[in-house]
Amino acid sequence: MSVATAQRVDLAEVRSIDRTGELSEIIINAENRARERGIAYRGLLTPNEAWSLLQTHPTAKLVDVRTSEELSLIGRVPGALEIQWKLYPDWRRNPGFLADVKARFAPDDFILLLCRSGVRSREAAEFLASEGFRNSFNVLEGFEGDKNSASQRIVTGWKARGLPWSH
Repeated sequence: MSVATAQRVDLAEVRSIDRTGELSEIIINAENRARERGIAYRGLLTPNEAWSLLQTHPTAKLVDVRTSEELSLIGRVPGALEIQWKLYPDWRRNPGFLADVKARFAPDDFILLLCRSGVRSREAAEFLASEGFRNSFNVLEGFEGDKNSASQRIVTGWKARGLPWSH
């Protein structure tokens, strides 16, 4: 099956649960962003788009790939699966990452990846796509987003957009 055919099938499946057309629009926008940037995984989602998918798509799950230290110190997204992509303090890749994902997801599930700023989640999305998880999405801006002029991460990201989180 070609990529175009696979995407048509996916959108047909989405439309069957998408009463308002919002899900289809979100996925098309995410795919277009990825295509414009030459990305190999399914798409790039804004934090608000990711939240909408999580609320309405039956297989969409958020995977927070930050370290356990970051989760403890900075905050968590309620309901997110926490699977570290890199391990603190040496920042080596988690050797159990793929096994953890395979234990929780089918290859066609929608996997929305989140990290601090969108860099590690991009790496994880690229890796998962190369391993056959074709519906891997990176959540742009990450949990905390970019730094402002005072080096504070309060301008963009999941937290700054007012989406659910806790300590």
